[in-house]
Amino acid sequence: MEEVLSKAQQLKERLSEWRRELHRHPELGFEEQRTSEFVRKKLGDIGVTGLKTIAKTGVVALIEGEAEGPTIMLRADMDALPLQDEKQTEYASLIPGKAHLCGHDAHTAMLLGAAALLKQSRIPRGSVKLIFQPAEEGLAGAKAMIADGVLEQPKVDAAVALHVFPSLPVGAVGVAPGACTAFSDRFDLVISGKGGHAAHPHQAVDSVTVAAQVITAIQQIASRMTDPLQPVVVTIGKISGGYTRNVIAPSVSLEGTVRTLDKAAQEAVPELLEQVVKGVCQSFGATFHLEYRKGYPSVMNDPSLIPLLEDTVKDVLGRDVLKLKPSMGGEDFSYYAEQVPGLFLRLGVRNEEKGFVHPLHHPLFDLDEEALPIGAALLAEYALKFLRTHSAQL
Repeated sequence: MEEVLSKAQQLKERLSEWRRELHRHPELGFEEQRTSEFVRKKLGDIGVTGLKTIAKTGVVALIEGEAEGPTIMLRADMDALPLQDEKQTEYASLIPGKAHLCGHDAHTAMLLGAAALLKQSRIPRGSVKLIFQPAEEGLAGAKAMIADGVLEQPKVDAAVALHVFPSLPVGAVGVAPGACTAFSDRFDLVISGKGGHAAHPHQAVDSVTVAAQVITAIQQIASRMTDPLQPVVVTIGKISGGYTRNVIAPSVSLEGTVRTLDKAAQEAVPELLEQVVKGVCQSFGATFHLEYRKGYPSVMNDPSLIPLLEDTVKDVLGRDVLKLKPSMGGEDFSYYAEQVPGLFLRLGVRNEEKGFVHPLHHPLFDLDEEALPIGAALLAEYALKFLRTHSAQL
């Protein structure tokens, strides 16, 4: 409804203040003490009481309706990244080496805005559970929240989250039906050769050149060893080893990630990776040690929740929801979506005229704050529509 957007626009200045305060004071996963206190204070100011702290720094709030009914959970993540903020703005990060370069500060501000809108609204039945989650960036904060009972008391019937999306302009909303994000696995690989003098390579086993061959060879996993209709990304993000220019390095360490959308592809890659690494290392007389760890599952958007999103976006913004391709990024909202029907949507924050064009995790990432009231309005209105139209059992 346009009314909810109008009310959200009245909160715009506060939403920007909240987001900027969080942006100045980023905290990493499970360290969000200041952020958690900030959230609790603002929820109290809004009139939301009965707050719980779980998963070390997570905050849970419940806004109850006038009668029993279903429960919808709205989630925002709160943690920052271990990156240097290179923006020249008055709200740039004050903490060296830490920055909100994935938009979690905006997510938190928008959910606080949704809480304010919901407190102004009449909820005839059911309840809205608001969760402010720590440690999305690689530490599986969602898993910790679930372990501490976030999906119970009351039992959650559906979970919704949005993520800022710098590929879409402000005011655009998109969703990827089905698989929305990738399985995001990781591995550590140590290749051991035999050190020696750089002038006498025949007397050594050069772990650097072997590592170079391995890096090239493992790309065959995606291009020749798996179904080309099922995306596979194998990336080496870090490599380290050696001492100086005239010494052949005895060992090299590599850190990598594997992204897949299909469960069968995810299951196949570890064996293929070991097969390729083993073959290359044996060819050159090197040995290796490989540790492979499964990471976040793929977020699966529940098809039953998308029509309500389409109705919400049409009513609030007067436009259609864009159908997006899946992202090969990882997202721990997947743990909620494994347990209850889940919806993960993308909110446009790009504005080329204002210079908001950088991708997520970029040192210059920023967003157009005109998106903040839009996100707050969408979250609040979706929750209200869900409670009006759904029974307690989907």
